[in-house]
Amino acid sequence: MKDRSVISTARSYAFGAFVVVPEQQLLLQNGTAVRIGGRALDILTTLVEQAGELVSKDDLLSRVWPATVVDESNLKVNVAALRRTLGEGSAGARYIATVSGRGYRFVAPVRASGQRAPLRDIVRPPPRTHNLPAPATRIIGRDDTVDIIDRQLEETRLLTIVGDGGIGKTTVALALAERAIVSFEHGVWFVDLASVGDPMLVPATIAGTIGLTVHSAEVHTALRAFLRERELMLVLDNCEHLVAAVAVSVERILADAARVRVLATSREPLRARGERIFRLSPLATPPNAPGLTAADAMAFPAIELFVERAAASAGGFTLTDTDAPVVAEICGRLDGMALAIELAATRLDTFRVRELLDLLDDRFRLLRGWRTAPERHQTLTATLDWSYNLLPDSEKTILRRLSVFAGPFSLESACAVSAVDDGSRVAPVADVANLVAKSLVAADTVPVATRYRLLDTTRGYARRKLSESGELDAIRQRYAEHLRDRAERAEAEWETRPTAEWLALYGRDVDDIRSALNWAFGSCSISVGVALTVAAIPFWEHLSLVDECRTSVERALASIPGGSRHNRDRMKLLTALGTTLLHTRGPLPDVKDAWTTALRLAEQLGDHAYQLRCLWGLCDYHTWTGAHQSALTIAHRIRAIANERKDLAASTNVERQTGTALRYLGETADARRSLERMISRYVPPVARSDIARFQLDPRSAARGTLANVLWLQGHPDQAIAMARRQLEEARAADHALALCNALVHAACPIALLVGDLSDAERLLAMIESHVAKHAMTVWSAMGLCLRGEWLLKSGDAAGLAALRRALDQLCQTGFRMRYPAHLGALAEGLAAHGDVGAAHAAIDDAIALSADSGEVWCMAELLRIKGNILYLEDGTRTTRAAADQYLQALEWARRQGALSWELRGAISLAELWHRSGASEQARNLLSSTYVRFEEGFGTRDVLRARALLDELRKAGDGRPRADSPNFTAINERRGPDLTKLGRA
Repeated sequence: MKDRSVISTARSYAFGAFVVVPEQQLLLQNGTAVRIGGRALDILTTLVEQAGELVSKDDLLSRVWPATVVDESNLKVNVAALRRTLGEGSAGARYIATVSGRGYRFVAPVRASGQRAPLRDIVRPPPRTHNLPAPATRIIGRDDTVDIIDRQLEETRLLTIVGDGGIGKTTVALALAERAIVSFEHGVWFVDLASVGDPMLVPATIAGTIGLTVHSAEVHTALRAFLRERELMLVLDNCEHLVAAVAVSVERILADAARVRVLATSREPLRARGERIFRLSPLATPPNAPGLTAADAMAFPAIELFVERAAASAGGFTLTDTDAPVVAEICGRLDGMALAIELAATRLDTFRVRELLDLLDDRFRLLRGWRTAPERHQTLTATLDWSYNLLPDSEKTILRRLSVFAGPFSLESACAVSAVDDGSRVAPVADVANLVAKSLVAADTVPVATRYRLLDTTRGYARRKLSESGELDAIRQRYAEHLRDRAERAEAEWETRPTAEWLALYGRDVDDIRSALNWAFGSCSISVGVALTVAAIPFWEHLSLVDECRTSVERALASIPGGSRHNRDRMKLLTALGTTLLHTRGPLPDVKDAWTTALRLAEQLGDHAYQLRCLWGLCDYHTWTGAHQSALTIAHRIRAIANERKDLAASTNVERQTGTALRYLGETADARRSLERMISRYVPPVARSDIARFQLDPRSAARGTLANVLWLQGHPDQAIAMARRQLEEARAADHALALCNALVHAACPIALLVGDLSDAERLLAMIESHVAKHAMTVWSAMGLCLRGEWLLKSGDAAGLAALRRALDQLCQTGFRMRYPAHLGALAEGLAAHGDVGAAHAAIDDAIALSADSGEVWCMAELLRIKGNILYLEDGTRTTRAAADQYLQALEWARRQGALSWELRGAISLAELWHRSGASEQARNLLSSTYVRFEEGFGTRDVLRARALLDELRKAGDGRPRADSPNFTAINERRGPDLTKLGRA
């Protein structure tokens, strides 16, 4: 360990807010370590050491890239990055001057010192996030290779390590990834594609690895949006069987995400644009030399690898001068292939070195006849074949059968699938352990349990042996049935196990479920495929694999046999289809059809639970489409079934849906009673399945709706507090849909309604980040609506295009909830920016849609906006028409008990009367509304009313009275009477 006194007196160079400490490779800004690349830091150190002096390009290149010939462009790139790190140009800061054609000069004052702050005073950046596995063994013989590739990665954004199977591509990639952790702000992510059989799943696999949960079919779009502003490295391992799909994904990612780099491994190049290829060579082996000593042999990486692995396997093996030439020949015969050498070395627990070479010779002669195979493939196949034939028959059988697993598996799964058929199905625990010891099966220790896996090359070899044995289909059938049983148990344990423990036990089964489903539907084992799909539905739900669930369910429905005996499976599949379609494509007619058919089947089967699930889904569907009267009717039906069955949870929770429907139908008092009744009576479920049953935490969702009702009734402060509480609950629940619901339906709309544009902007940023991460198409359009309204309220005409685009997107998905209100906001924005004609058309459409659908909660506001638009036109006639709209708005607001809408209408009408000379009447009208507020005195509308009342009070009695001709003309009622329009 370095002496602390030596560290504390290390030389340092201070300039501005920065300090460079070369010995510790540190750049500090105000005492906090700054992320900076090694090359850039070397350049900075060279310049500050010679501050004020010209440092030539050649001097910098020789200092930073010693013994390496690099292009001058590398220096320019690193200097540019260094300038960005130092913030040159910000607040006039200037540190590095370019001397054209010659070099660079550090121009800021520099204070050199031998003292610096103690290490404990330095705030270091937080550790990088990554998912790199801890290395089980050290890397041997690849240090120079890693250095070379590391330098190349500084100059390219896509590099593929190409080489034969078993050569060590993954080992090198992981070593590079470990180095890169400190260089990428958002981490380094290792994506193992070996278990991915379907090219369509490549983007979803990448997304899942980096923590992106996709809720739509547009995985590529979501992935690119998520990565666009991030700085990270993707390590894509085992790409050879998916090269075309990987190339497409990589090109799309790199085109959009400028700070993302990709390191790939494959047996062949991706052939993607911008790809740099590094062909990995075998480990170096000694030439044939009979007099080779052990010391000389250990200088070669292949020998060093063999000896280290042999010592671990055989317990105390050491290389002698006698054995050195023999081991060198073994490694030479194995062509320096890392996997083959490791497999050979593990057999020294059984054979002596000379015996091992003799066996290897025999096996090579047998396999030389495969002339059509590549030479290196012959060598690796020979090694695997030789290793396989050394196994006892029971271990051969187990290894063959384990090859059906696509990903990591538990010991229980290994035993269930590979047990020998002797009538007793004896669990082959000892055989699995032996295969682990011989490095044919890898064991990864994870929380809760150990997971096992076959290396890709070993799996392919064992799968061929399984096919040759004639038992491939029988084992795959057993494998699929085991996964079905396991998925059913996983669903049952979801209710009792902690989430982290459940994920550790079952979360990685998804690769095998995919594999088993592909086999079942591809081999006409339809009944197994359907049963496994049904069993896996909750599994996909818990892992938020919504779109994958949808496609799997659609395949099962297309394949399920006819006949009533399959109705229960069909009911479950249709119910899942409705849910997944709603959240991936919106409330299209197919959603309603799926839930309606599932409901009919549930009624035929007498399944109370699924009747409620389907009715709940249909209620959501009608709410999303703006058909709130239909939603209310279904809510009444849910309540009747719940009461009949004495289902207290359902009868309580349906009050939320009832309150939501009543809110949009303009029945604010009844809506509030339903919501408060639900919140007060709600009992948190003991089992987490109840949460899934009702989609969201019902009480938290009810708080969001109640927040909107409270604002309508004239309680702005209570509305803000309720919306914040819902948001806190959604964050604590860590539930993607719950957080969307809280942000989009309550927190952000309330902030806009009360005029807190700063808070609304903060919440909008949360919405946009969240929906991008989870790829929620419909929620994204809703968020864009709110962004458009925020822009318009901020005076930015760009809100018009944003709002139009969002409304078009919502129409395409069938989503119509709050559509009239959004259309009214567009009309108000059009008028404010001078397009009165378009504003007229938009507000008329909004009023007609509100009346036709029964979503009249916003009718008072729509009429007020229409009045404002009319007032923009010149002439007494349009002014009179504006007054008529304001009066109707007041009538609607009072009838609905919407005091906040009433205040807005009163402000607009009072302003019109004031400008027409009737200030006393304007003050009386506005005052009678204002005095009914008991809170919200810091919100926009209440502040505006207060200011207008002060202005009206100052105007005094010098203005014309209400019986003046001008005022009387304005106040005459004209136009259609809309007050009779109500709930359809």
